[in-house]
Amino acid sequence: MDKTNPENLRSRGILTGFVIGILLALLPVAVWLDLTNLAEAALRRQATDLNSLVTSVRGYYGRNVVGRILAHPGSTQVIHNYESVPGAVPIPATLSLELGRVISEQQQNITYRFVSDYPFKNRAPHQLDEFERKALESLRANPDQRIEDATRSLLSDSVRLVAPVIMGSACVSCHNVHPESPKQDWKVGDVRGIQEVMITQPIAANIFSFKYLLAYFALAAVSGLSFLGMQRRQALQIQNMNRELESNNDFLASLSMKISRYISPQIYKSIFSGQKDVVIHTERKKLTIFFSDIQNFTATTERLQPEQITQLLNEYFTEMSVIALAHGGTIDKFIGDAMLIFFGDPETKGERLDAQACLRMAWEMQRRLVELNAKWRSEGIEQPFKTRMGINSGYCNVGNFGSVDRMDYTIIGAEANLAARLQSIAEPGRIVISYETFALVSDVVAAHPLPAITMKGISREVIPYAVDNLLGASGDKGEVVVERMPGLDFYLDPSLIDAKEAERVRAILADAMAALEKREGKAEG
Repeated sequence: MDKTNPENLRSRGILTGFVIGILLALLPVAVWLDLTNLAEAALRRQATDLNSLVTSVRGYYGRNVVGRILAHPGSTQVIHNYESVPGAVPIPATLSLELGRVISEQQQNITYRFVSDYPFKNRAPHQLDEFERKALESLRANPDQRIEDATRSLLSDSVRLVAPVIMGSACVSCHNVHPESPKQDWKVGDVRGIQEVMITQPIAANIFSFKYLLAYFALAAVSGLSFLGMQRRQALQIQNMNRELESNNDFLASLSMKISRYISPQIYKSIFSGQKDVVIHTERKKLTIFFSDIQNFTATTERLQPEQITQLLNEYFTEMSVIALAHGGTIDKFIGDAMLIFFGDPETKGERLDAQACLRMAWEMQRRLVELNAKWRSEGIEQPFKTRMGINSGYCNVGNFGSVDRMDYTIIGAEANLAARLQSIAEPGRIVISYETFALVSDVVAAHPLPAITMKGISREVIPYAVDNLLGASGDKGEVVVERMPGLDFYLDPSLIDAKEAERVRAILADAMAALEKREGKAEG
């Protein structure tokens, strides 16, 4: 299992969760900004409407009340201190001041101010803040503008709207002749002061206007957080499962590697790839069976220590197994010092090629054993192994034998027993094959027939063939010379000897001939 993919998925999940969390966290901010803009727009609209209302009321009062009274003077007076004079009515400025006080008393979130830097002499001067002073100065320069100021806080918004108080003809007539007027050169259109409306609106008052939207956002936030939590738990579970799977895979890989040491690689591959089921089942197939046995192994074990014989036998089986697997043989079992190998199942190249591969395997095993014997002699082993080998081709039952609890993939049949019998009649270091095998490998082997044998379970008479040599690609006899007999263990492969060592080989052969002639001379004398 790739360990990088889970880490990438986990990182992407964390990043996605972080982005979703940020988006969910920004929802209240977006709502608050919308509410703020909504509240500010509403405040501006209210301030404009109120300013327009007050201006309209004052204009109406100036035209239809004060103007009419001044146009027809009588006992009614229009004065600023109208409360102290019976029958008098207030001037528009006084009306505006008192109207602002009434509005402020009735509407706690609305403040109305009618201020001027030219108050009548008997009135307290108006306190103007910096915003009002600048607004008044700006309006006197350009009375057509409307000045606004909005302020925001976390829980409330406020809007201040300033409009100019323009002197009309009635106002000019009154102010220019009034003894308490601080300025008596007013002209129509002059800006006497400012009319200011200030409205404050708490954010909370608008929040509940979006109760359904907020409830939806709250539900979405809870759902999102729940989803993130669930994803996090699932990610942790998947992470734990991946770790457990990796651990189990490592364990299974280690276990399968250990199991593979007990069965043939071909059987191991077919089982673990699903080609074969682990059930009791056999098939009848034509196989080529190889059987080998070490000559006088019991006597050899008596001359060696158990540790030495174990080491030699393990090395022998290791080398022979490598050769068998290289040629495609299925190693059935080791029986003491004997080996049973067959070709044709579970993989086959055809009867003829299977038989030829088996013969080449046996030939290479004998050659390798000569090399091992030389090595073992150099290590102090006086009489190393000599192996007899038998090969037969025929039909056998092959498959799983045993019980449902313990099975063995092996072959059963008289043809397998015949391979063991052929081995028993072979000379040490030699290979004996049946006629059936000889017919399949005749184009690659030089062999001579042996006396016919009979065997229990096989009705026909069997003619064995002793292998003399393998033929080259053109059918000629190979250059490898192999001969084994008491007092002689000879193996020569000229293809493996270079020019420098050829003279040494000739010298060894000359010494051998001289020793043999000397021995013969002593015998004659």
